[in-house]
Amino acid sequence: MASTTPPADLPRLAPRDAGASKRDFGRVVVAGGAAGMAGAPALAAMAALRGGAGLVELLVPDSIAPISAGFDACLMTHGLPAADGMFAAASATVLLERMAAADAVAVGPGMGRSAVVRDLVLRIWREVPAPAVFDADALWALAAAPVGVLREHAGSRVLTPHAGEMLRLLGRDPRGPEAGDRPFLEAAAVETAAALDALIVLKGAGTLLAGAGRRARNETGNPGMATAGTGDVLSGVVAALLAQGHDAFAAARLAAWVHGRAGDVAARDLGQTSMTARDLLDRLHVAFQELEVRPR
Repeated sequence: MASTTPPADLPRLAPRDAGASKRDFGRVVVAGGAAGMAGAPALAAMAALRGGAGLVELLVPDSIAPISAGFDACLMTHGLPAADGMFAAASATVLLERMAAADAVAVGPGMGRSAVVRDLVLRIWREVPAPAVFDADALWALAAAPVGVLREHAGSRVLTPHAGEMLRLLGRDPRGPEAGDRPFLEAAAVETAAALDALIVLKGAGTLLAGAGRRARNETGNPGMATAGTGDVLSGVVAALLAQGHDAFAAARLAAWVHGRAGDVAARDLGQTSMTARDLLDRLHVAFQELEVRPR
């Protein structure tokens, strides 16, 4: 298990002002979900709440809205027009309007794969001014666009691929032999981040962060985190920290450390075999407490 001491150069969380309100800590909008995948965007949204965001809106297809809303009463859940269990083209107007009012956005968890989803994701990438995190099916959508198209975007962009998703972004077989070639993947992540003017968080053992001419490696986490939903939790935490004013590199670095630290606490409590993404969510507070600057 990694050290429980945060690195000395890791950003810390300043004490909150006694007169603060929820609007002082940012509005996050999470967009995702499809039939059979109501939990993925809910995990990201709940992680954004645990990550300190003041307000979190969850946008999902209306066919799954009651299920997604049921995960946490603190979420503001909106059901948008659906087709074949996924977002319909008619959902674009509300999606973009809600995101225009956000301080940060997370896109992709459980979103499904269709031509409409692909087009929606590309519009969000190009048009939404708020900093945005793209994961899961949103990465599938981005992989269909040329690098020259993706170079143009309205705000700060963070991509959180695992090995297979990184390969797909490169136009390669996500199950190909390079999936196990970590040096190749890391070099590709650095090059792609520069080409897209974005930040890439390449997940895996020793998660690599690359972008804006900077690199960092995260050392928290363990193999028990290789389970469905943990990436959704990471996306939500990144979005929460972006909404609170951290730049993309600081937000992603903080989120990676917190995410892995929560996983290490869950492994200590439950063992690596039995831990789930919900167990990480329930232990994010431990990691955040270790980063808080105590008032004197």
